[in-house]
Amino acid sequence: MTTEQLWVGVGLFGQALFSARFIVQWIASERRKQSVVPREFWYLSLAGALITLSYAIYRLDPVFILGYAPGLFIYARNIYFIRKEPGAPAHG
Repeated sequence: MTTEQLWVGVGLFGQALFSARFIVQWIASERRKQSVVPREFWYLSLAGALITLSYAIYRLDPVFILGYAPGLFIYARNIYFIRKEPGAPAHG
């Protein structure tokens, strides 16, 4: 396996995580019969964006870098709020 193939795998994995957040959100909403954003949505968003951003940086792709980097602050801030909630488990 070449370095390039490894990085393509990293990029695909990151994108798969990032895309999986919508499936998680859809299933949670269907179960509750209302629109909800479960905490897993934010964790998948953060992980997927970090991994995809690392691929974008490797590729020196300014479009994807600018597309994924700003969201990291939003995802991290939402996770902070979730963890700060009274009764929220300390481990996440």
